[in-house]
Amino acid sequence: MPAKPAPIKKAPAKKAAPKAAEKPAAPAPAPAPAPEPAPAPEPTPAPAEPAPAPAAEAPAEAASPAEGAPAPPAEGDAAPAPPAEKKPAEELAAPPPPPPEPVVAGKLEPTSEPLGLTVEDVNDTSATIKWRPPENIGASGLDGYTVEYCKDGTQDWVVANQEVIVSNRYVIKNLTAGDKLHIRVKAVNPGGASAPAVLEQPVVIREIIDRPKLRLPRNLRTTFVKKVGEQVNLVIPFHGKPKPQVIWTKDGQPLDPKRASVRNSDTDTILFIRKSERKDSGKYEVTVKIESLEDKATIAIQIVEKPGPPQSIKLVDVWGFNAALEWTPPRDDGNTEITGYTVQKADKKTGDWFTVLEHYHRLNCTVSDLIMGNSYYFRVFSENQCGLSEDAAVTKTLAYVQKTGILYKPSEHKEHDFNEPPKFTQPLNNRCATIGYTTKLLCAVRGNPKPKIEWMKNQMVIGDDPKYRQLTTQGLCTLEIRKPSTFDGGVYTCKATNALGEATVDCKLDVKASTLVFGQSK
Repeated sequence: MPAKPAPIKKAPAKKAAPKAAEKPAAPAPAPAPAPEPAPAPEPTPAPAEPAPAPAAEAPAEAASPAEGAPAPPAEGDAAPAPPAEKKPAEELAAPPPPPPEPVVAGKLEPTSEPLGLTVEDVNDTSATIKWRPPENIGASGLDGYTVEYCKDGTQDWVVANQEVIVSNRYVIKNLTAGDKLHIRVKAVNPGGASAPAVLEQPVVIREIIDRPKLRLPRNLRTTFVKKVGEQVNLVIPFHGKPKPQVIWTKDGQPLDPKRASVRNSDTDTILFIRKSERKDSGKYEVTVKIESLEDKATIAIQIVEKPGPPQSIKLVDVWGFNAALEWTPPRDDGNTEITGYTVQKADKKTGDWFTVLEHYHRLNCTVSDLIMGNSYYFRVFSENQCGLSEDAAVTKTLAYVQKTGILYKPSEHKEHDFNEPPKFTQPLNNRCATIGYTTKLLCAVRGNPKPKIEWMKNQMVIGDDPKYRQLTTQGLCTLEIRKPSTFDGGVYTCKATNALGEATVDCKLDVKASTLVFGQSK
């Protein structure tokens, strides 16, 4: 019966089966293309013996894909048994390769999605977006980003950049006005593309009109003042989208291109005058315009210079030591306000001009402290913020200060007598000197007339001995003894003498030899 061969199978037989399977491995493919349903009755022996049935069912299930392989079923159960054991052996060998894959995949995992995707700018042909790097990049690093977009209502995503970009900002160009686009960004690394960062709302491709606006600098909100010959360079920022049209006028008329030039950029306009003149003063108006929207600003420019002199000056009166003057304002004020006048006088004898009044605001004045018996000319300068006028208005008549009968009587007082005999305010002090080391003797004396100073040693006048140096400065008397020896010791006397008397002061000088301590001088 066919049921008996099944219990004959043992563990050693199973080990031998794979070895036998290795030898017929080459002929095995030949019977494979001829499947037969005949092996169906083979499973029937398994239920005959309940004990070995589980062991027999496992190879039977594994052999199910190749049931047609054993062509001769009549040769016994031993022949089909080796193919049944061969399949499980192949399946057990196949699973080992997959385990390394999770380890590699862990090293090359993609990053997290980019953060903060926003729209920076949109016009009728492009859209500018920006984002932040992913929060988790991982060990694989970050190669760059890809930007994709698709029209609203479709799923046809188009890659905007052919190559990955490193920047966190990208301009999607060549778009069609009126389109409604969804935009997303992916981070790319060796592990692949990350989850996309998608804009919450679709972007409409159209030109955004930003109302034109001038930003007038603070210094141009008041009158802008320049001196004649200086450059005028006014930079006025503005904003607007699309780029506004800029129009300049002066006193309601277009600018003269010979006098002023205008340079415009996307963000500001510049008015430039290379060498300003008085006629460049006026009200300048700048207008930025986008279609029916516009913004205007008015700038007052004032070109100034030094004023002219007063028109006339008149000597009104002269009395005592005083003279009264009057004058009229200048015809040319230099295109700015007159801030004051400067009045000067000159003696006819010397002709030297001296300033009497500065920054004087009135049109008349009184000049005092004139010298009796002298004659004076007067002149007046005009002044504005540029300085004094080049010329002055000069009086045509002389102002003569007459002498009067006043006699000068000096006050009677007894003059102080500063004469005094010599007196030493600082005496000489006893000194102790070392042989070979220069020393000085000092004292101070006063007296009027200036006393004569004389030095003595042991009551003998020193005179012009080159060993000694005598100095007297502002009453300070100094005797310098150069490299003294033991013979220079003694009593030194300083004697001061003038017409009113004399005074002396003396001191004792000891000169000692240097002592040796352990072969060294001390």
